[in-house]
Amino acid sequence: FNPDLRNALANNKSRYSLVTAVAKRAREISEDKDMAEKIGTEKPVTYALDELIEGKLRIVEPEEIRNI
Repeated sequence: FNPDLRNALANNKSRYSLVTAVAKRAREISEDKDMAEKIGTEKPVTYALDELIEGKLRIVEPEEIRNI
């Protein structure tokens, strides 16, 4: 794992939540033409993961999966 990714996983209780949130944000980025132009050749998933690591993306886990 990339050390930054370890930090992202440490702040979230569920890997599933992390993957789901990053994928959802990546889809939003790819569908937004202005955002797609802003990131240029960078992949939307990479940009979404960077947002998570920088604290710009926050994952809110549903109550029913927090204690799994």
